[in-house]
Amino acid sequence: MEISLIAKKIGAAVFFIGHVTKDGNIAGPKIVEHMVDTVLYFESAESGMRLLRASKNRFGSVDEIGLFTMDGDGLQGVKDPSLAFVSRRMEKEIPSGIAFTPVIEGSRVFIVEIQTLVVPAKGSLQRIYSDRIDSARVSRVAAILERHAGLMLSDQDIYVNVGGGMKLSEVSIELALAIALYSSRMDIPVPDDLAAFSELSLAGEVRPVSSSARRMKALSDMGFKRAITTDSKPSLGTSSDNVKDIKQAILSSFSKRK
Repeated sequence: MEISLIAKKIGAAVFFIGHVTKDGNIAGPKIVEHMVDTVLYFESAESGMRLLRASKNRFGSVDEIGLFTMDGDGLQGVKDPSLAFVSRRMEKEIPSGIAFTPVIEGSRVFIVEIQTLVVPAKGSLQRIYSDRIDSARVSRVAAILERHAGLMLSDQDIYVNVGGGMKLSEVSIELALAIALYSSRMDIPVPDDLAAFSELSLAGEVRPVSSSARRMKALSDMGFKRAITTDSKPSLGTSSDNVKDIKQAILSSFSKRK
């Protein structure tokens, strides 16, 4: 507290550097978080990128994210963040189990790659391995597919990852996750010009999400021809397949393959 008072008195900036626990919380007394103006998390993604996030900011938004790479000259800002989390976009046909979705972090829209692998369970109980998307969400989407799309998943082990190592928490990813799971289970690749975004209800309904126009524009800029969603208008070069439920979304996703 004395350091904080002195810094304010002389107009200096002070950085406190600490560790985080396994749960992602700052280790140590909570008073440190309360007395500082900004709390920043500096994370390392699997792709080698560094992500800078704010969980507290008295002078601005906490929704922004900074993307950096490390080279011989130190940290460098990523020039084209929209491509940062897409690893297979340039291939002619992507493997089964992969789907693309636009996510919003602050003022930016990123196109991310959801990767899934569905294999027969080795034991009597289904196991879900997912650290980039909450495993409870994966389990819920799998249950919706089984109940409303007739896809048997309860006897399968499910592995879920996100290209580039980004953690996803938006509800908008649920439709793309469902399409990726269906693709892996049936071993049918998702068309490489298709992306999806929307929330799924427990009744199997496809629900709209915020900022659909921004998401559609980002998909158009990236060259995607179709978006599976609901209540969205098409963008330049990108059509919008507005579906009402998960069964219609699955049919729409795989009925127009090249």
